[in-house]
Amino acid sequence: MRRGIAATALVASLALAATACNGDDSGSDSSGPVTITWWDTSNATNEAPTYKALIKEFEAANKDVKVKYVNVQFDQAQNKFDTAAGSKGAPDVLRSEVGWTPAFAKKSYLLPLDGTEALADQAKFKPNLIEQAKYEGKTYGVPLVTDTLALVYNKALFEKAGVEAPKTWDDLKKAAATIKDKTGVDGYWGSTQAYYAQSFLYGEGTDTVDAAAKKITVNSPAAQKAYGTWLSLFSGKGLHKADTTADAYAHIQDAFVNGKVAAIVQGPWEITNFYKGSAFKDKNNLGIATVPAGSTGKAGAPTGGHNLSVYAGSDAAHQKAALKFVNFMTSAKSQATIALKNSTLPTRDDAYTAEVKADPGIAGYQGVLAAAQPRPALPEYSSLWGPLDTELPKIAGGKESLDKGLSNAETAIAKLVPDFSK
Repeated sequence: MRRGIAATALVASLALAATACNGDDSGSDSSGPVTITWWDTSNATNEAPTYKALIKEFEAANKDVKVKYVNVQFDQAQNKFDTAAGSKGAPDVLRSEVGWTPAFAKKSYLLPLDGTEALADQAKFKPNLIEQAKYEGKTYGVPLVTDTLALVYNKALFEKAGVEAPKTWDDLKKAAATIKDKTGVDGYWGSTQAYYAQSFLYGEGTDTVDAAAKKITVNSPAAQKAYGTWLSLFSGKGLHKADTTADAYAHIQDAFVNGKVAAIVQGPWEITNFYKGSAFKDKNNLGIATVPAGSTGKAGAPTGGHNLSVYAGSDAAHQKAALKFVNFMTSAKSQATIALKNSTLPTRDDAYTAEVKADPGIAGYQGVLAAAQPRPALPEYSSLWGPLDTELPKIAGGKESLDKGLSNAETAIAKLVPDFSK
């Protein structure tokens, strides 16, 4: 799951306005190559150049296909595709966050890929990632990159304080206080975003909803305990107070990469930015550990990542070209290239070459993937974080109680999944 994309909404909107993949500029003249459009939601600065280079490689090997590349700001892409797919102007290929895939499949916006060229190497992919790309038994995406959250920490600060990577949230509180005493910097800075609070729920053996039982559990006793632990990590020695500003993500990231805070919870999409910070000029100073466990003794973090999906509304010629393109972009060779350039995690084992695993960031995150917990195949699931993104900053900022905030979130979630009980 990507957060904090730097591209401006204006640039994105202008690019999209100039793009209509199945319109007059689609290049579908039978006498020339077919032009397909790809909406890429990766970071425009750090990641997009790698994808553009791969497109040139693909076009050189496939003279009958041209790829029109459009970088779409991640936090706007879901709504933009939803609007475009329901009318016109949708791209032939979408880099879809894993949580969007079932929602778009339910609306029949995506082409089932089972038995197509796009999934010719299906057996090579990690089975849980293929499963996460399914909806009602059909596969609607090919995993391109995967990710999860981890506790990332500054090894030098931890060693100076004489502490190790914490196994539990209580251990983290103790370590943060010691780090503050020994180094003068805060030991931990937490996020108020719902996605980052998900690990606290998993640590108590619960989730926002129980999809199988069709029950809303965001305000259950276990969830209240989880969010209580989350809230407790914003106050105390060595624990940075909650940042509820619009730029909180950037503030937390900047503090960590420049050695002003010893640990945060973050995903591998920031590996390249970690290395740009003064604290991690030596890449080996980056520590990566499984997120701390809750009272159950088990740790868990959400499985994120992106699939490449094909628009069901494209004509046959565009779909054929799109399937070929998806197969190329998700191949072991392409994924290894993406990993080496962007420090992202491949979705197939044969892409984890010795060279790829030499990157300490990739190796570190690969080591915590065992704690990654796939999301349920519930089309509305990703939208459930919306109400929490509204309530959690208020709770952390002291503007409302935990009970009130979770009650408000429960009411809002009930509107998103009206057939679920409380």
